[in-house]
Amino acid sequence: MGKVSKAEKPLIGVTMGDPAGVGPEIILKALSDGTVFSVCLPIIVGEPGVLNQAAKVVGWQGKIQVISDPLEAEPSVDKLFIISPDALEDTHFVTGVPTVEGGRVAARFIAEAVKLTMAGKISGMVTCPINKAMLNKAGYPYEGHTQMIAKLTGCESHVMMLAGSRLRVSLVTIHVPLSEVPKLISSERVFDTIAITYAALSGDFALPKPRLAVAALNPHGGEEGLFGREEEEVISPAVMEANSRGMDVQGPFPSDTLFWRAAQGEFDAVVAMYHDQGLGPLKLIHFYDAVNVTLGLPIVRTSVDHGTAYDLAGTGKASHTSLVNALHMAAMIARNRNT
Repeated sequence: MGKVSKAEKPLIGVTMGDPAGVGPEIILKALSDGTVFSVCLPIIVGEPGVLNQAAKVVGWQGKIQVISDPLEAEPSVDKLFIISPDALEDTHFVTGVPTVEGGRVAARFIAEAVKLTMAGKISGMVTCPINKAMLNKAGYPYEGHTQMIAKLTGCESHVMMLAGSRLRVSLVTIHVPLSEVPKLISSERVFDTIAITYAALSGDFALPKPRLAVAALNPHGGEEGLFGREEEEVISPAVMEANSRGMDVQGPFPSDTLFWRAAQGEFDAVVAMYHDQGLGPLKLIHFYDAVNVTLGLPIVRTSVDHGTAYDLAGTGKASHTSLVNALHMAAMIARNRNT
């Protein structure tokens, strides 16, 4: 494939993530997929030396060119462009081995992509996996990408959704101990998650009449208070409030049957109360192809749904399917927002 017109397709930044992980390799594999260039023009934000090393691993033989501004780029499957906000200290880098230096440069890649997106120089960003522990040790006190990007964009209300072709799941709580979940769930928090999800389905996903279902917290939906009262006292009021505002929202439903119903097409998305409640069923269906998308941000941000996979780094065997899908989704959302 030759050059593609920037006038026709959105520019999408792709952050490298942890340079010791699989990010560099899956970027090159994903951008070798011609379908990506049919929907967007990807620009890598990362470290060129690491990308050249990854090219040897995956057998990519195109040209990699460093630029300072996205408008300089004319990407194609055999010529990629990279913006490098910070050099990696080679002495601290070994493929497959996490380091604080890797956490530091990964944070710089994220910050640069956010800056470019907020300035309107690119239409959205797609992130490759980072090491959260190394991010924190490098001086960036965030739970992960979502919280860091929200802080950089000044966004206080945002929702993590994982999405596949058959199932979409939004989370009321994310990376918290299971013992803390009941304390963190409030009617306001559940309602906010419903409202942000509903708005994103309508706008970002261009669904004219979204159908949303809400998962119960307790087994059997609490069994009329026998197994817990969160359904009656916390979740149901949020669902009723959403319906009073014109949203099509049902629940709370017992989660042991809800996700099967949603996967059959009865609902467009599910709001789950905690991380593993929602992502366990989703990854059973979409282990390789799901996309992590942050709803409610002022910018477009999607991500792969997997980690750094240090055990696969340097082998060229890591799957790039999730990254391809994340690029397609970022391009779709960017087009829908422009429309």
